[in-house]
Amino acid sequence: MAFNYDEYLRTEKMPTLWCWGCGDGVILKAFIRAVDKLGWNKDDVCVVSGIGCSGRFSSYVDFNTVHTTHGRTVAFATGIKLANPDKHVICVAGDGDALAIGGNHTIHGCRRNIDMTLIVIQNFIYGLTNSQTSPTTPRGFWTVSQKAGNIDPTFDGCKLAEAAGASFVARENVSEPRKLEKVLYKALAHKGFSYVEAMSNCHINLGRKNKMASAIENLDWIDSITMPKKKWDALSEEEKINYLPTGVLKEDTEAEEYCDMYEEVKKVHQGLRPKITPDDFKKKI
Repeated sequence: MAFNYDEYLRTEKMPTLWCWGCGDGVILKAFIRAVDKLGWNKDDVCVVSGIGCSGRFSSYVDFNTVHTTHGRTVAFATGIKLANPDKHVICVAGDGDALAIGGNHTIHGCRRNIDMTLIVIQNFIYGLTNSQTSPTTPRGFWTVSQKAGNIDPTFDGCKLAEAAGASFVARENVSEPRKLEKVLYKALAHKGFSYVEAMSNCHINLGRKNKMASAIENLDWIDSITMPKKKWDALSEEEKINYLPTGVLKEDTEAEEYCDMYEEVKKVHQGLRPKITPDDFKKKI
């Protein structure tokens, strides 16, 4: 029996405004299948998106949704989660939205380890605004803001999330939709801040200007720079330089979660417990 995506979509918004062959649709379907497997009530889910191609994500899903300003997805979602700790909060942002203007909010969402999932649709470019260099654009690539070729060092969002304190970090390709679905399922089920990088093609605004005119060519290039973490771990440090590992990169089930700690703060103000001290935490510094 075919999966009924319409149950989770605002069908009146279909077809989507994404370009033909865009990987965003693959991510949308993988996300819906993961939510369905978790058996969540739609009224208990809130999807927050920002500006960019990924910003349309919240328009298409039939959950509680918030379409925010550029780079502010995690900030809005933090408020939503603290006010509704029993709800499932998911942010969807592009690499520019999450790692450039929104980079500071991403860092502090990871640092707090607040129970939400951030899905970063990583297509190596500012797609909606016509091809400016993003924090993840590879060196040497042509963009409208660096027409002589990008000279900026590229940015690894997964390494940032790990170092900042996210308790779940993963990366997967849209060319592997079932693997992406499994990673999203694990991220959504995880208690704490989950950072998932979904690597996607933008053959219109990245690919065709860098000798990858079709979706397939763009996806083949992504495949050529990624490999499963187990295989990546076996490489020498020099060999790892130009490859990105995929799969679950970090999973800490023991990390303290921010909403739980916030409940303890509320008890202090209600006179139900003494003031919080360093001894209340496993990690104090």
